[in-house]
Amino acid sequence: MNEEEKFLSSNIELSVADLEDIQHLNNPIVGIQPIVKKYLDAIKEVRQEANKFYFSDGTSTVQIRIVSDEIIRVKLAPNSVFLEEFSYAVPSLEQKVAVFTFTETETHYQVATNTVQCLISKADFFISFADNQGNITNQDYQAMHFEENTAFGGYYVYCTKKCTTGESFFGLGDKPTDFNLRGKRFHNWNTDTYSFSKHQDPLYRSIPFYLSLKEGNAYGIFFDNTYKTHFDFAHEDQNKTSFWADGGELQYYYIHGPHMMDVVKRYHTLTGTHKLPPMWALGYHQCRWSYYPESKLHDLAKNFRDRKIPCDALYLDIDYMDGYRCFTWNKRYFPNPKKMIKELSDDGFKTVVIIDPGIKVDENYWVFKEGKDNKYFCRRSDDYFMEGHVWPGRCQFPDFTNPEVRKWWGTLFKELVEVGVAGVWNDMNEPAVFGAGTFPDDVRHDYDGYRGSHRKAHNVYGMQMVRATYDGLKLLQKNKRPFTITRAGYSGLQRYSCVWTGDNVATWEHLKLGSLQMQRLSVSGIPFAGTDIGGFSGEPTGELFTRWIQLGVFSPFMRAHSAGDTAEREPWSFGAELEAINKKFIELRYRLLPYIYAAFWEHHKYGFPILRPVIMLEQDNASNHYREDEFTFGDKILVCPVLDEGATTRKLYLPAGTWYNYWTHEAMEGAQEHTVAAPLDSMPIFVKAGSVIPESPVMQHVNEFEADELLFQIYYSNYEVNSFHYEDHGDTFAYEQDIYLEKKFVVNGDKTSMTIKQSIEGLFTPRYETYELKLIGLPFTPTKVIIDGKDYAGSLAFDDLKRVVITSSKHFKLIQVVS
Repeated sequence: MNEEEKFLSSNIELSVADLEDIQHLNNPIVGIQPIVKKYLDAIKEVRQEANKFYFSDGTSTVQIRIVSDEIIRVKLAPNSVFLEEFSYAVPSLEQKVAVFTFTETETHYQVATNTVQCLISKADFFISFADNQGNITNQDYQAMHFEENTAFGGYYVYCTKKCTTGESFFGLGDKPTDFNLRGKRFHNWNTDTYSFSKHQDPLYRSIPFYLSLKEGNAYGIFFDNTYKTHFDFAHEDQNKTSFWADGGELQYYYIHGPHMMDVVKRYHTLTGTHKLPPMWALGYHQCRWSYYPESKLHDLAKNFRDRKIPCDALYLDIDYMDGYRCFTWNKRYFPNPKKMIKELSDDGFKTVVIIDPGIKVDENYWVFKEGKDNKYFCRRSDDYFMEGHVWPGRCQFPDFTNPEVRKWWGTLFKELVEVGVAGVWNDMNEPAVFGAGTFPDDVRHDYDGYRGSHRKAHNVYGMQMVRATYDGLKLLQKNKRPFTITRAGYSGLQRYSCVWTGDNVATWEHLKLGSLQMQRLSVSGIPFAGTDIGGFSGEPTGELFTRWIQLGVFSPFMRAHSAGDTAEREPWSFGAELEAINKKFIELRYRLLPYIYAAFWEHHKYGFPILRPVIMLEQDNASNHYREDEFTFGDKILVCPVLDEGATTRKLYLPAGTWYNYWTHEAMEGAQEHTVAAPLDSMPIFVKAGSVIPESPVMQHVNEFEADELLFQIYYSNYEVNSFHYEDHGDTFAYEQDIYLEKKFVVNGDKTSMTIKQSIEGLFTPRYETYELKLIGLPFTPTKVIIDGKDYAGSLAFDDLKRVVITSSKHFKLIQVVS
C-alpha cells in the first residue's frame, strides 16, 4: 500500500455538514482575523525553571525572572516563542539572589524575594510589584498587549501602568525639558538635532530608563528594547503611564527602591558604571569647529599658558583631515602632526581628535579599501551597500554591531596613537546622514550574530562605534585609560565613553537646559556628561559665557566648544574683566580636582551618581518634586548656578542640615529657602557641615608638578559626618589591582571640641608626607590640638577667613581640637 492509499484508508467518511465547513483554497482569506491589539487573557499554565517562572494564557507566555533581591525582569513572548537572550545594555545577567519563593492564592501567583514581591493576577494577567510589607509600588493599568507588524514582522509591544496622584517621573536620558517628566510624552530614536529647542524630542541618545517617586518611595523601570520606543507619563490620561516599542520584545526590569539613589545604583548593577577616566580628562578642555592650521593651535596653547589659565586638552575637529577622510591628516594645515602634538604635550596639552563613522567611497583611500575588501560596511536588504552623504561626500558605513568590524575599527587608531593623540571624539554616530536624516529601515546589521534591520540596530549604532573606539585605544595605549566621547548612545554606553549634550545654542534658555540635561543624564546612568560651554551655535554675551564657565566647573565634563561660523570664544574673548572671572573659576575647577576625582571613584566602584538633584537628596519632601535649579556634585558640594541674565542675587533652597558658604564660610541652616548675593564674579556654592574637601594647588594642567602636601578644608559639624578621598596613579588601570588609596574621614564636634578620624585602605604610595588642614566654622576658640596623642606645637590663630590652619602627618588616625 502506497502512502496515498494509507492516508485515504485512515480517514473516515465526511458528512455533508463537515464538507460545508471546509475552507477551499480558491478563497483563502475567509476566516482570517483582522489585525488588532491583543491583550493577555486569564492564566492557564504555570511552570518554573530555577529563577525563571513562565505564565501562559494559552497563546502568549510571560517570563518572570528573579535577578536580585531588588530587581525582577518581565518578558513577554506574544506567540510563546522567546528571542535568544542578548542585550547590549546588560552584558551579563547573572542570578544574584539565592532565596526566593513561589506561592499561589485563589486570585494571584506570587514570586517574591526578601525585598520585593511580584504579583500576577490569574483572571486578567495584571502584574503588580510590592515591597515586603505588601505595599503596592507599581501595577498594571491594563494587561500587556501587542499588535502584529505585517510590514516588518514581529510585534508592536505595549505596557500600561497605573499612575497615582502626586506621582512624579525622572530620568530618560538627555530630554531637553523640565526635570519632572510628568504630563509629557517622549520618543527614543537617536537623532542629529542641530540647535535643538526646549522640549524638542527625540535627541541624540536613547536611554529607556526612568524613576518613579510617589509618597516618598521610588522604583525604576528599565525597558531594554533597542527599537524606537515611546513613553507617556500621564500625558494622554492622568491615571496611567505607558511605554511601548515598534518592535522587539516587551522586556522590562522592575528596580525596587525605596530610595532614588538605590534605584540608580541597582540600575548600574545591570548596565555597568563608567571606568575611571584619566585625571587630565577632568580638566578644562578647549574646542572649536575648527582650530587650524597648526599655527592657530600653537597660538591658542600659548595664550593659555601666557595668561596662566589652566587647560588640559585641545581639540581638532573635521578640518584636520584630508578631505574629511577619517584617520588621515591634511598635510597642508598639519604638515608634521607628530611634532606638533609632541610640542603641545611638552607644554601640558593633550590632543583630542574627532572621528565620524562615514567612510568616503574612494578606491584610493586605504580605510575604504580595507572595509570594502573585508565586507565590513552595512548593506541594504537587496544587498546594495548603504550609502549616504556626510562630510566627505558619498560614504559607506561600518557595521559596528559586528564584533569583527569593531576589532578592525580599533586597529585603525594605530597611527593616531603613534603620533601622540590622547583621546577620540566620535560624532555623527546616531547615525546621521545628510538629507535622509539616518539609515533606511531595511539596512541589515549583524547584531553580534543575532541579526536585525536598522529598526533594531539604530539606537545602538553609536554605542557600538564608541565601544570599538574605546577597546581599540585600550589595546593600543597599553595600560593607559582611554578617553572617548560620543554624541549618540544607548543604555550602557557609560562603560565606554562620556557624552556631551550636543549642538546647543548660545542662549540663557540653553544654559538652563544644560543644567537640567546633565542632572537627568546623571540619574539615568550616564555620569560623565557636559555641555558645549557658551553654546555651539549663536553668539553668547560675555555675561552668558562667564555664567556658563561657572556651571562648567561643576559639570563632570568641562569643555568649551563652538561652531565655525561664530566668533571665537576662549576664556579671554570678552575683555580683561571677564577673563579674570573666567580664570578664577577655571582655577577653582583645578583646586577641586581631588574632590571631583573622588566622586568619579565613588561612581565607578559603588554606582553613585555624580550629579544629584535636590529631589534625590530629599525625596520625602513633596515640594522638591519640581525643584531643578540646584544639585550637588558628589554628596558634599551644593551647586546653585546663576541662570538668569543680569541676576546679582539668587534665591535657592538648602536641604536639611547645616551648610557653609564656600566663599565666606558663613554657616546657614537648611530645609528652607534663602536669597544670597550672586554678583557676576561669584556663584553660590555651599559645603555640607562635617565635610572634608580635598584641594590641590592650582596647576596649569594636571600633573604639572607633584604637590609637597595635600590640602583639606574641614568643616565643623555637631553631628557625625563621613567623607571619602581617593588617590591613584591617575591614568593607568593599576587601581584594578588595588593600587590606590581610599581614605575615610569621620568628623564630629560639640560646643567645645572637634574630632577628625582617618582610616586608609589600598596600596598606592603618594609622594607627599603631610596634610595642610584648614578647620572651618569652629564655634569655639581652640587652645589645644592633639594629634595621635601628641600636642600640636603650631599656631592656632584664626586667619582672615576665620580658619585655623594646622599641619599633620598623612598617616594620622585621630586629631582632637579642644577649647
